[in-house]
This record gives sequence, C-alpha cells and structure tokens, in this order.
Amino acid sequence: MTHLTEERRMIQEAAREFAMKEVLPVANELDPVQGDIPMELRKKLADMGYFGIMIPEAYGGMGLGCFEYCLIAEELARAWMSVASLIARGNGLIGSATVMTEEQRQQYLSRMAKGEFLGAFSLSEPNAGSDVANITCRARRDGDHWVLNGNKYWCTFADQADFIMVLARTGEDPDPKRRHVGISAFLIEKPRGEFPPGVKGNPIPKIGYFGWKTFELAFDNCRIPASCLVGEAGKAFYMVTSGLEKARAHTAARSIGLARGGLEDAIAYAKQRVQFNQPIAEFQAIRFKIGQMATEIEAARQFMYSVCDAIDTGRRCDKEAAMVKLFASEMSERVTSEALQIHGGAGYTKLYAVERHWRDARLTKIFEGTSEIQLRIISDHLLGRGA
Repeated sequence: MTHLTEERRMIQEAAREFAMKEVLPVANELDPVQGDIPMELRKKLADMGYFGIMIPEAYGGMGLGCFEYCLIAEELARAWMSVASLIARGNGLIGSATVMTEEQRQQYLSRMAKGEFLGAFSLSEPNAGSDVANITCRARRDGDHWVLNGNKYWCTFADQADFIMVLARTGEDPDPKRRHVGISAFLIEKPRGEFPPGVKGNPIPKIGYFGWKTFELAFDNCRIPASCLVGEAGKAFYMVTSGLEKARAHTAARSIGLARGGLEDAIAYAKQRVQFNQPIAEFQAIRFKIGQMATEIEAARQFMYSVCDAIDTGRRCDKEAAMVKLFASEMSERVTSEALQIHGGAGYTKLYAVERHWRDARLTKIFEGTSEIQLRIISDHLLGRGA
C-alpha cells in the first residue's frame, strides 16, 4: 500500500521547506537562550494553515486527517520540537469538539484554525499524572457559575494561550474502580500573556522543551460562567481518552523528526570533521552507526504511517498507537544520543543543535504517557488486565 500519495508528498515537501527556512534558524537562535517562540513565527504557522490541519473545512480548517497532521509534525520537529507541539494547540484539542454544542463549535473552531484561539491543556496535578482518574482539583456549581479550586501541574503554554482547558472533579462515584466518573472539562477564555482571575502560575524549570514555558497553576475560587463546561458534566475522562490515539501518533511523529535532525546533523558533521587525515565518515564505526540510525528511523516512520492510516479509516488501534509511541520515542533518544556521540566533544556544547535534539528526545519517553504506561497498555491487550 502506498501511503504517500502525490498530494501528501506535496504537503510534506512544503512543510519541510517551511521548517528548514522559517523554523530552524529561529530554533538555533532562541533555544540556547530559552527564548519564547515569537509571534511572527506563530503568524506564519497560521498562514500555512497548520493550526487547522484536522479541523473540518466547514469551520475554516484544512479538513485533513491524522496522516497529514503527522507528516507536518515530523517536518516541524526536525527543526524544533516545540513548534511541532505548538500546532497541537489548535489540532490537538479537536477531540473536544465532538462533545461541544454546535454553538460552541461555531464559536471556537474557526478561530482555532486561524491561529487566533490557541489553548493550553491542564490535566495533570502534583499527584496525578498518568493516573488521570486521581485528579483532585474541584469545581462546584454556584448558580450560573462554576468555582474551581486546586492545583495543576505541567501546563505548557498556559500564559500565552487564549484559553485553558481544565479538567476538574465535579462528582464522585462510590465504586473505587470508577474514579474516572465525575471529571468534567471547562474551557476558560483569557487574554494572551495573562492568567484568568483566581489563577496563579509559576514556571517550572525544565532541562529542555524550550520556546515556551510550562507552569504549575493554582486555582483559588476561580469563578467561571456555566457555559464554560464542555460536553456533559462528569464525562470528561471519555473525551480525553478518545483522543489518545492521535496524540500518541503525533508524539511518534515528533520523535521521528527529532531523530532525523540528529541523523542529518551527524552525517553533515561526519563528512566535514577530519581526524587521522580523513573525514570521520570514512571510519567503519561511524558508518555503521549512521546505517543503524537511519534504519531505526525508517522503521518507526513506516509504523507511524500504518497507525495514522488506521486512525483515518476508523479502525481501532489503541494498542498499535501505544506501540508506535513507545517504539518511536525510545528510538529517538537512542538515535539522538548516537548523533551526539558522533559529534564527540562538540556535541556536548550548545554550538551544535544536536544537544537540543537529544534533550527534547528524552521528553518524548515521558509525555503523552510514559514508556512504562505504553507497555502496560500493550501487555493488557495481549495478556488481559493485570491486578
């Protein structure tokens, strides 16, 4: 089966040109000093339509599938993973549209597609990461409003977003196996560069994933209109899990892009670095490393294409999505580490982009569900749920 049609190749080539011309120079300049992705670049992404890849044409989007989304994400991640992640601030929240009212879809989706209404997702808490059902941030109804109290963690882009999608507990189920029941989602609009009234944010110091900030949020009697509720009260857990296949394919795409950045940089360096009177690319040890790296990247890419095709044709692939996320992220750290090794001492400096690829690749094994969580999902499919 040929996954890459002529139309998809054109989309891929346009994204590659954009990434190398518009994104890579910005990444090389700003990542070493932990600068934020500039508004000018965000505008260019919007002009390319990249915030609305999967948003239906009826709402101003491109109306494409997960396959095209991941094609573009790989190219952007090859330049700067943070930019490949930024486009999810429109596309990545499309899953919530399935539970929105038509009025909410009309109000939000066209603005998302234009890059005018980008969101931050606030799910994790200090004591609840992959254990989503354990969140304790609460929302209580008070007349025509909800009042939120509690702490959230790992909320990237919370300051610059136009809204924050917050998951909070609105009810309880006495059955401990049904802790996920009673979690609701709220879309809280806010000005860019500010937090909503009743919310304070502190940046979390990170070792990578620069270009934007990641926050710990404190909700202290944050009062929001009842209309901020997205979907049915108490059912947000299902909204979140329904989008995990696309999110994990997207993470695989980002992982592959990072690994490709490491490979391409390593090839370029090996050709120009001379030792013992010849380029190090002539040494078998280096050549075999590069051959192995390229093989692993291609294997991950073809696996990702297969998963994307399943998603776009409506076939269930939660096991395969977990597999490709696991395989690609583990591969990415391994390949970028080898790329750094090929650079030798130069790779351990900020003078070369390979250290950025390596730092960011390490994160892909953690976010969107750790490698251990993916293994739990896969083994549960094969062996049945463990105790």
